[in-house]
Amino acid sequence: MSPPHGGRGDEAGGASVAGKTAQPAEKKDKTAQPAKAKGKQATQGEAGSSDAPAAAGAGRKHRLSAEDRRRDILEKSIAYFAQVGFDGGTRELARHLGTTQPLLYRYFPNKDALIQEIYKVVYLDQWRPAWDVLLEDRTRPLRERLQVFYEEYTDVILTPHWMRIYFFAGLKGVPINERYLALVEERILTRIIREFHRECGLPVPATVSPEDLEIAWDLQGGIFYYGVRKYVYRSPVHVEKPAMIAQALDVFFAGYKAVLSRRNGL
Repeated sequence: MSPPHGGRGDEAGGASVAGKTAQPAEKKDKTAQPAKAKGKQATQGEAGSSDAPAAAGAGRKHRLSAEDRRRDILEKSIAYFAQVGFDGGTRELARHLGTTQPLLYRYFPNKDALIQEIYKVVYLDQWRPAWDVLLEDRTRPLRERLQVFYEEYTDVILTPHWMRIYFFAGLKGVPINERYLALVEERILTRIIREFHRECGLPVPATVSPEDLEIAWDLQGGIFYYGVRKYVYRSPVHVEKPAMIAQALDVFFAGYKAVLSRRNGL
């Protein structure tokens, strides 16, 4: 038997109701699309905002403290002046350092202030208090003390940066050399002369004579010139540094004893 007409009508009616309800659903879906897009934008915005602190954090991670920045500028300035001398201005220096002139002036108000700090770091701060003790340690022969001292001392001064800055400063008239030479006479040469007299049983001079200082400079200058040949002229040296120091001390001890013997009628 065929089903009643009402059954078909119910099916048709159900279908039509389904169709009518489906249409608004489609419209709803269409209207929902901007919401999805908006949501997508929102999530992108959230992702962007979460990335921003990370990027900022990464920037902060590589940012130097004021103390580290000052040290970095100073170290790079030493390398720069060792290569080109002291003729360059702060503008060229800032360009070489990859920074700006105002930032450079924040740490060093002018070029002279920077040079004074270089002198302190490269020359004054390199002096070891233990050397003061060593040079006057009378429990050890003077010859032994000087061998140890000059081996350690030349480890500091006979370096490319030290030597080149020293010579560039002299050529430019920067007062680094004058101050350093006074330090050498006070801390090294005067002590050597006095300790030599004491070890020879001679009266220790309260003031070292210019003639005796020149003899001590012969020792100092000979050792220093070994570094000039090696690091400035880049010429070969013929013996290792400890052997060179030993030979220089042999000449100094023999020669100065002869001078003192003749001077004192010994």
